[in-house]
Amino acid sequence: MKVYKVEVLIVDHDDLGPDEIQVVLENTRYPNHCMYPTVMKIESRDIGEWEDSHPINSMVTMEDTYNELFKK
Repeated sequence: MKVYKVEVLIVDHDDLGPDEIQVVLENTRYPNHCMYPTVMKIESRDIGEWEDSHPINSMVTMEDTYNELFKK
């Protein structure tokens, strides 16, 4: 299974700001067209077979696992 890191450019028509943009991206289906995300870059990493216990599937370990997978 693969995971993807997607970098986007967002035109913030409603002056949402960075914190609210994260909330909108994660929780909204853009019904009012308040922003137009555009994928600018995408990277993938193979994480092997999926299991519910995978560290990407836990809010406690997700960030550290992400950082390890997508080291700069």
